[in-house]
Amino acid sequence: MTNIRTGRHTCFDRMVLDLNGNPAGYSVKYVSELTGIGSGKEVSTTGGARLEILLKAGASPSYNPGATVKTLNYQTFRQQVWLGSFEGQTKVGMSTRARLPMRVFVLSGPDQGSRLVIDVAHYWY
Repeated sequence: MTNIRTGRHTCFDRMVLDLNGNPAGYSVKYVSELTGIGSGKEVSTTGGARLEILLKAGASPSYNPGATVKTLNYQTFRQQVWLGSFEGQTKVGMSTRARLPMRVFVLSGPDQGSRLVIDVAHYWY
């Protein structure tokens, strides 16, 4: 993983994780608490739900997420949480307003890289 970006759209909020190559595997799911990948310690967040993103890929040494918790206050996304990279896996979290519908997909490019895209709806439809 080389970067994380977020954005707001008309009907959903989006998180994009930039990757070198294709992901070896990933999981995206709602969880009751967000925990550090190496420590297992809970990270407190605001919002009504927590989304855990686990990549079967380490973070690039040049990627420095800065603060552990980044407040967004989008319509759905509340806080982006860096949970760490350990033994070839990287974990990121997102607190959301509520447990809303989501979709996850991978886009190829640019070049040899790919992007893991997570969209979370603003409303229940």
